[in-house]
Amino acid sequence: MRRLAWVAAAGCVLFAALAIFSAWDVARFDVAALARRAPERTALMRQREAEAKRAGRQLVIDVRTVPYERISPLLRRAILIAEDDAFFSHDGLDWSEIRASAKTNLRRGRLTRGGSTLTQQLAKNLFLGSERSLTRKLREAFLAMRLERALSKRRIFELYLNRIEWGDGIFGIEAASRRYFGVSSEELSPREALLLAAVIINPIRYSVLSPPPRIERRVRWIAGRMKRRGTLSEAQFSEAL
Repeated sequence: MRRLAWVAAAGCVLFAALAIFSAWDVARFDVAALARRAPERTALMRQREAEAKRAGRQLVIDVRTVPYERISPLLRRAILIAEDDAFFSHDGLDWSEIRASAKTNLRRGRLTRGGSTLTQQLAKNLFLGSERSLTRKLREAFLAMRLERALSKRRIFELYLNRIEWGDGIFGIEAASRRYFGVSSEELSPREALLLAAVIINPIRYSVLSPPPRIERRVRWIAGRMKRRGTLSEAQFSEAL
C-alpha cells in the first residue's frame, strides 16, 4: 500500500510539473492578434506539409477566409451539434466531457478519446499540430482558456470555421465548399452542410463525396437532433439524408 501511495504521489507531482511547464510554454503565443486577423499558415498546415514531404510528394494548401455572416447558418448549427453542443456556455473546456474522456483513456490505457471543445480544436490547429500526448493536451487546454479570455465566442467560431482541416490540403469551410461541391460556403445545401459537419472527426480518412456508413450514421444523428430542435425542416431533413 505504501508503494502504491508513493507511486500515486510521484504521479501527481509529475502531472503538476507538466501542467506548470505547459502553462509557461503557451504564454509565448500571441492569441490577442487573432482578434484582428487569421493566420495564413497554421501549425497543422506545416505538419501536413512536412508529412507530405517525407512521403515524397508536395502538398498544395488551399485556404480561404470568409466572414462569419457569409457561412451557412445550417452548417454552423450542424457543426455545433457534431463537435461541441455546449460551445456557447463553457469557458473553453467541457469538464463533463473531459471526465468521460479520462475514464475511457484510463480504461484503455492510451489516449483514444479527446473530449476537445471547438476552442481546444482551434488551439491545436493553429499552434500545436495533431501529436497525441499528455503534454500536448495540457498545452491545448491552457491555450483554449487564453483564447476564451482574449476573443469573443463568435470570433473563436469564425476562426475555427476558416482554419480547420477538411481534407488533404483543404483548410477552412470556403475551400472545402468550393473544392467538394463547387459552391460558396453560404450556398451549401442541407446534404452538403451536414456531410461537411460529419467528416470533421477525421477528414483525411473519411470522404465527403463518398461517405462511408459511419459518416452516413453521423449525418442522420445530426439531422435528427436539428429536426427535434426546430432548426431543420421536414424537407431539409429529407434532403440531408
